[in-house]
Amino acid sequence: MLLSRFKSMTTVAVVALSCLSVAHAADPLKAGFVYIGPTGDHGWTYSHDQGRKKMEAESGGKVTTSFVENVPETADAERVFRDMAQKGHKVIFGTSFGYMNQMVKVAKAFPNTTFMHATGYKTAKNLGVYDVRTYEGSYMLGVVAGKMSKNNKIGYVGSIPIPEVIRNINAFTIGARSVNPNITTKVIWVNSWFDPGKEREAALAHIAQGADVLMQNTDSPAVVQTAQEKGVLAFGWDSDMSKFGGKAHLAASILNWDVIYKKVVADVQAGTWKSGDIWWGVKEGAVDIDNFGADVPADVKKLAEERRDAIKAGKLHPFTGPLKDQSGKELLAAGKSYSDAELKKMNFYVEGVEGSIPK
Repeated sequence: MLLSRFKSMTTVAVVALSCLSVAHAADPLKAGFVYIGPTGDHGWTYSHDQGRKKMEAESGGKVTTSFVENVPETADAERVFRDMAQKGHKVIFGTSFGYMNQMVKVAKAFPNTTFMHATGYKTAKNLGVYDVRTYEGSYMLGVVAGKMSKNNKIGYVGSIPIPEVIRNINAFTIGARSVNPNITTKVIWVNSWFDPGKEREAALAHIAQGADVLMQNTDSPAVVQTAQEKGVLAFGWDSDMSKFGGKAHLAASILNWDVIYKKVVADVQAGTWKSGDIWWGVKEGAVDIDNFGADVPADVKKLAEERRDAIKAGKLHPFTGPLKDQSGKELLAAGKSYSDAELKKMNFYVEGVEGSIPK
């Protein structure tokens, strides 16, 4: 009788443990996101947040996400990363270059958590880096700008003078000059990723100096809004910004971060994630040109889409010679292209860009 009761209790215990194990296995993975700006900036942070939402929605309940926005690139970022790790997030995405050293430090303290840093270059066993090839989108928008400008003057609002932004300025200019060799690009730096007031001031300054097409590597729609107000042309950057200036908006470079987020999360769930460098673009569906304005001629739209398709097929690389710097010195001979390593160190302007890079 006693033995029978013991066996019965043992069976119940085994069943209970088995059920607990199944429930545990079904628990969704927690993914955390740390943003430099507000989710409503309609630029960089907005595009990341759209990717987060899409990834979570398509996970079938296997992933839950949380985020913290407006986190400065200071010691405060370290506190946020540490807090997320302590709360059980299995993978944490830091979405701005200036988070790099903070993520390196926190990753060392939480070796069982996976960390992914956007646009950085430092890695560790549990820290990887990722980015999208924004320069491909910039090149495609440049093709449209070269066709649409009448004054041959482009006004570019730059954020922070790091290789990523310099690369985008150059790619835009290369794209524009590939269809209009008379195009020149002038850059005004605002030294901020998101400052609508400064972005507007820079746009106004460009217009006052004769620019009839504006481009930006900043996160708010202020440039598009200013273009609409002053009767010049502009582009959506990182997302569609047409609702902020429908008459000015020529097209948008769209970033689809979800393709990367799905890949990373799936690898973490499967236990196959390894530290490395993800740099995806048009080929992988991470970058696209879309939301063309009603006034963009059909042949211009077709040309831009043909360039996109050529990039996707590997038949076109924006940084292919013959290519010169702004002094006229040859950078690349005909048929030669920059490697990824060279692209990531870019610290010069190409021919057609006026001014100098701030020190």
